[in-house]
Amino acid sequence: MRISRLIDNRMSLPFFRGWRALLSLVVLLLSSGPALAWNAAGHRLVAGIAWERLDRHTRTVIAQLLRDHPDYVRWRDRAGADESGRLAFIEASTWPDDIRSDNRFYSAGIDAPTPLLPGFPDMERHRDWHYVNRPLDGTPAIHAQRNRESVSGMLEQQLVALGKVLSALGAPRSTRVYALPWMIHLVGDAHQPLHTSIRLDAQGHWDRLGNGVMVINPFNPRKPSSTLHAYWDDLPGPPWLRGERLDAAGRALTAAYPAAPADPARSKPGLWIEESWHLARQSAYPPDDEFVPTLSAAFHDNAKEIARRRIAEAGYRLADLLNELLGEP
Repeated sequence: MRISRLIDNRMSLPFFRGWRALLSLVVLLLSSGPALAWNAAGHRLVAGIAWERLDRHTRTVIAQLLRDHPDYVRWRDRAGADESGRLAFIEASTWPDDIRSDNRFYSAGIDAPTPLLPGFPDMERHRDWHYVNRPLDGTPAIHAQRNRESVSGMLEQQLVALGKVLSALGAPRSTRVYALPWMIHLVGDAHQPLHTSIRLDAQGHWDRLGNGVMVINPFNPRKPSSTLHAYWDDLPGPPWLRGERLDAAGRALTAAYPAAPADPARSKPGLWIEESWHLARQSAYPPDDEFVPTLSAAFHDNAKEIARRRIAEAGYRLADLLNELLGEP
């Protein structure tokens, strides 16, 4: 039963608005900052699709860089030994999300800085690298800061910066090793609509990338209610997806959404983010005006199609970008 139906029709409008405000506060308190973009399955699918399009030289460079990463042994233990570097490449795709719960790292402004460990040039979790916020109504983001809410995000900026690091052969090796998992991951993030947009209310408060919006999802019996952001994150499949099932899912995506012969957006993060913003504006939010909307079959089917296509596009573009940055001169 929807929450709005639980409100007695005899209640006054001010009383109803008061409960709406209280429920909004509860939702926001339950949402501790921006969530993940695509779950682990989504990021592994992007990496798996990309690997098949990397040229031989780029694969060799990537395998060498990943073997020098301080967490390479962890990836190998989870995914298995693989001399080609493919499994490590796929496993590294989730590393920037994995460190969110890793006590070796810290969140600036929340935790005390942790010691710099061998091989790591940076121990900050950089939560604001995963997203960039553009209000859906076209309002300049700066206006949303009048209530001192953090609506910043450095996704586009970091994709450009990481590209420069990876392509600079004279850069310290540890910084190139560190940059590679971030690049693999953030290309996927840029293709998730709710990591490029925010919805503002009349007072300029943001919805925390959809984390402040609860939805009822009748199509997922394991998670019948969640935030809108978590709903989109989970569309690629169960987060434990690996191995042959992951490979089969990747092949299905590339068959359904073949790569464009010439993609003008292949190495332009700003265009990926622009595409995601338009998708968020058109299709990311359910049209139902209920306080906690129930997702319709039409909305769910459209969201699944968008997520599948964006995963495939992210894989193709990640491969093109890495070939450009790390391929033979």
